[in-house]
Amino acid sequence: MKKKRVLVVLGGASREREVSLESGKSCILALKKIGYSVLKFDPKFLSLDKIKKNNPDVIFNALHGKGGEDGKVQSFFEYFRIPYTHSGVLSSMIAMNKHFSKQLFIKNKVRTPNYFFLNRKDYPNINLHQKIRKNKLAFPIVVKPNDEGSSIGVKICKNFSLLRKEFKKAKKNYSNLIFETYIPGQEIQVAVMGGKSIGAIELRPKRKFYDYKAKYKKSAKTLHIMPAPISKKKYKEVLRISEKANKILGCKGITRCDFRFYKDKFFLLEVNTQPGMTSLSLVPEIAKYSNISFVQLVKWMVNDSGINR
Repeated sequence: MKKKRVLVVLGGASREREVSLESGKSCILALKKIGYSVLKFDPKFLSLDKIKKNNPDVIFNALHGKGGEDGKVQSFFEYFRIPYTHSGVLSSMIAMNKHFSKQLFIKNKVRTPNYFFLNRKDYPNINLHQKIRKNKLAFPIVVKPNDEGSSIGVKICKNFSLLRKEFKKAKKNYSNLIFETYIPGQEIQVAVMGGKSIGAIELRPKRKFYDYKAKYKKSAKTLHIMPAPISKKKYKEVLRISEKANKILGCKGITRCDFRFYKDKFFLLEVNTQPGMTSLSLVPEIAKYSNISFVQLVKWMVNDSGINR
């Protein structure tokens, strides 16, 4: 019987390249254990139109960040009519765009922090004081790129002076920005598999917040508590909200929903359609607690792959 050919797309040119390479490496090992014929493809060195030459049966998308989880690479997979893992073009684009996804959350009564959105044309004449009052933001205020992942570019500002300083820096590097009220409390993240929540974990970073280093560096020593230490009622609630958010965005495959739990309320920060698959990643850890091994998780993702996701 012919082995299924799985093309792992990894690396790329985004700011999350390093994480993507780690995710891809872990998934390649698992795919080989399963018995698939595994090929690698790095868009940083090869044009995406060369994917077809590999003649894969399935594409395992291990990319992170811009170009990999914002619908762009998914549009190539669709064009080539090759089944691929994770969410499709539209849901990937909306989930990556914090402004778009937040608008949908608000419309569907999913609680998210008060925020406002700016694009480059707004920068020269914006009155930050007015925007903060109009949108009912309170300090500390988080400033972050509208379409980056892994907490890249995220800054927490305790007062207006610091906010103005960080805005001045950010507008040089990013075309679109989100300003939102910082929510303290517990950092809760939920893994969703095929539209069904499989568990919630709490993170207690030793750093200022759960930033890039806290997520991917062992030296950061972030404490992972599985299952999240909240009441059974609240645990079921956050799983239910995660499933609702995934349905709103039309997500497929594996996703991760990031929350803050404060004063008995959950605030959904974002839905990640391409969660990390490294040794420190949360989805594999949550799956393991649910008796789903890393190899089983990867196999499920391949079997769940499709076109027009």
